[in-house]
Amino acid sequence: MDQFIKEVGGLMAPTEEEEKAVHPYEHLVKAKVLQDARIFHDSILVREQPRKCSKVLCQILYLQNSPGSTQNSPSSRLSKAEATDLFFASTKLFVCTEDASLRRLVYLFIKEIQPLCDPSDVIIVTSCLTRDMTSSVGLYRANAIRVLVNIIDSAMLGSIERYIKQAIVDNDTQVRNAALVAASHLFLQSNDNATIVRRWVGEVQEVLEIKRSTRRDSRSANNTNEMVQANAMRLLCQMKGHDRLGMAKLLQKYSGLAGSRIQSPLAVVILIRLCGKLLLDEMRTIGHNGGNDAEDVRGASSLSSLCFDFLESSLSHSNKMLSYEAARTICSLPNLGTLNLSRVMECLRDMLFSDKTIVKFAAVRTLSNVSQARAVALCNEGLEQCASDDDTHIATLAVTTLLKTGGEATIDKILGNLSSLLDRIEEEFKISLLQSLEELCLKYPHKHDAIVSILSNLLREEGGFDFKHSIVNCIVSLTRRVPESTERSLLHLCKFIEDCEYSMLSTKTMHIIADIGPTTTAPSRYIRFICNRVILENATIRAAAVAALAKFAACCPSLRQSVLTILRRCLNDEDDETRDRASVAVSVLKEAMALNPYVAPDAEEYYGLTMESPPSEGDLASMIYLQPLPMSFKSLEQSVKAYASTPGAIESADPITFSSLPFVEEMHFDGGLTTEITFASKPNSDVRDPAAAIYALPELADFGRVFRSSIATSLTEEETEYVVRCVKHILDQHVILEFIVRNTVEEIRIQNLTVELEGDSDAFEVIGNVPAGKAECDETVSTFTVLKRRADSYEPTCFACQLNFTAIGIFPDSGEQLGEEYAEEYPLESLAITPSDFMGAMMVPDFRQAWNGADVGNEALGAFTVQAKTLDAVIELLGMTPCDGTGWPPADSSNSKSHTLHLSGMFLGGHVVLARAQLTIRKDGNLLKIAIRSDKKNISEAVMSCIHS
Repeated sequence: MDQFIKEVGGLMAPTEEEEKAVHPYEHLVKAKVLQDARIFHDSILVREQPRKCSKVLCQILYLQNSPGSTQNSPSSRLSKAEATDLFFASTKLFVCTEDASLRRLVYLFIKEIQPLCDPSDVIIVTSCLTRDMTSSVGLYRANAIRVLVNIIDSAMLGSIERYIKQAIVDNDTQVRNAALVAASHLFLQSNDNATIVRRWVGEVQEVLEIKRSTRRDSRSANNTNEMVQANAMRLLCQMKGHDRLGMAKLLQKYSGLAGSRIQSPLAVVILIRLCGKLLLDEMRTIGHNGGNDAEDVRGASSLSSLCFDFLESSLSHSNKMLSYEAARTICSLPNLGTLNLSRVMECLRDMLFSDKTIVKFAAVRTLSNVSQARAVALCNEGLEQCASDDDTHIATLAVTTLLKTGGEATIDKILGNLSSLLDRIEEEFKISLLQSLEELCLKYPHKHDAIVSILSNLLREEGGFDFKHSIVNCIVSLTRRVPESTERSLLHLCKFIEDCEYSMLSTKTMHIIADIGPTTTAPSRYIRFICNRVILENATIRAAAVAALAKFAACCPSLRQSVLTILRRCLNDEDDETRDRASVAVSVLKEAMALNPYVAPDAEEYYGLTMESPPSEGDLASMIYLQPLPMSFKSLEQSVKAYASTPGAIESADPITFSSLPFVEEMHFDGGLTTEITFASKPNSDVRDPAAAIYALPELADFGRVFRSSIATSLTEEETEYVVRCVKHILDQHVILEFIVRNTVEEIRIQNLTVELEGDSDAFEVIGNVPAGKAECDETVSTFTVLKRRADSYEPTCFACQLNFTAIGIFPDSGEQLGEEYAEEYPLESLAITPSDFMGAMMVPDFRQAWNGADVGNEALGAFTVQAKTLDAVIELLGMTPCDGTGWPPADSSNSKSHTLHLSGMFLGGHVVLARAQLTIRKDGNLLKIAIRSDKKNISEAVMSCIHS
């Protein structure tokens, strides 16, 4: 048995005999197989040699389903004509009614070959399958139903509807199961099929209420009947899926029958999940109306009360699967109080003491996802027992849950025994424990010594890159969020880089030490560890150590002379990168020390200092090593590439500066402060500049550089004959609209495409068009329309759009022209140009400093009642990017009805725009209060008009 399990699990390498073994059908020749298939046309041979027919069917199926085999070229697959001939020939195999295996192969063959045939050919097989649906053999009836639902469409479903309805209430359970599953698949295929299937609700309800057999020898029959009830319940829920009242009546009718007539556990599970869906919908409705508590849901309606009562009654069910499903459903509901979870916790607590491993695992996993610490505290006794369980999955989940929800006494006990658990679990489980340890340190900051000690011990142990990376991330997060742990944590990181076997992780850690070390009371203690890296490590780490030392010297003027001595030793390093960095650092530090000599404080001042004195204002080293670049390295790369693609830029004699580079938007989707060390992935070389299409056309190249390009806006539905999207390219005085048109009509060729615009204001004037060429079916072309913007006008404008082109009828197969060409007009949806189109997403390094430095005289204030219910909607409305981690509400603000948002962006012309907004959720309309600042009053007012529009 053990040998069998290893082979099935893929844990055992194949033997030489297995590697040399050849599949019996490996060298099949399609022509030979098709020749043998002629036996299907001889009804006498079919009856006398059913095994040979089965063999031929297997060979055909092998050829059709083995495209990757080296011995089977693409030509070995069946063509459409060959598949059609075999499809018709297979109908003659129905004459053999004695061989069940042949009949089952015929069913499989029909289902696999049918997609290659014309839909009109299906009618030939339908009559044969319909006869089998009325056969006296239950196996034939069930399989015929399974095949039919895969090959018919809604037009043919009406002709066999009565057979499926009879099969749903058939005495044979396998036929009932096949009919119910087939109906479920038909329901999902199309809306027409769903309309027909909904007419079978009476038969499905009849199946649900069939009483269970009470004979002693009918155990297998009862099990099958339970499966029938589960499939019937699933189909009923599909039928009522979009009918809230229907789902409510379904629950009211069958929740009282659970355990009596409805004895299938799976059917009851479906009812429990239906309750969860109804309660979630009810809670969303209450949330939109200003409610936010589970008690509001329980008393909101009789249906909500019925759902809660049914779920709570299921908690005490004798079947553990049902009680667990009810507990999991209740725990998944948001904003539940401790009182609502008390019975659930009692149920899960009993499961924690179960003898079955799977039951304990399910309970622990559910408890680990519950956010109510007070409620989970009722299960702490069981969780403590599970923490020492032999199963590492259960033990890990129990420990992580206790670390998040346990009291101080429990946590001290867990931390004391944590080393024994860490010794016997895999690295992936250790990584999951790190997050719990970090949250614990935030909850109990005075325990940071114990937690940092555990993390440092893990750093010294053997481990993979991901594991060590996660530990360093955790320690760095603690240093920034728990200041008391900073110096102790940095010392552990310094010891870590002495023994770290991963160069990338070591360099990143040194950069972290260089960022945080100068802010401590004694930064000089960390220089020794970095100095050792300059002497003992490889070239990559030596270069990083030089950069870290230079940053220490830039932050701490008192250490510059000592660091300079160390850096001079690196001027003769054998590595070019290390030598160059050291040379630059020595030169910068020398000049900085000459311009701003360090004056040591006297004894009284020295002993009174708690922090290193910062560099003086305008210090050269501070400016070079501490001030960030105006843009990220990724944006700098994209900006340089965009500059190189601009016509005439490379030939220009003007120097390249940050101000002369094109603006590149920086999209930030931040959910808070990022403290993790991240490693750059392989750069995407396929990133395309949207403005490249403008620069490639001589007619448009003279308009100048594109400031930004918008995301493509759809002006038609995706299913229409001509799919049109528009990209807005913003320039200094112009807006170029690129209309991307895709032709989806096979019989039409379109050419000379232009878009006619009619605006509702005089802010823009159409001054030119660049028509597109011809477009065959599934081809995409672009036509351009140039708008001239009135000076200093950013007025929102809406354009009525119409696509004009010349249409030519063609033969789809040959492409030959059919008839004369004719002019065609195709109306499009309206297109709006708003001030947000002139705004590029750009994040400022320090929002508070930038906001305080902005001119208050250019501020625009406003308060509006808006339809936006999320922060993303406000961000999209203004076209700006969030700063300071305000793009997402904090994790602990689920009950908060208001949130403050900091936004920044770059407006056309290089104007930095800042905004502070507060979105408040109210019953009578959401309130948005906003303040916008920039260097020009009219720009602030223009951005404010985005909300008006």
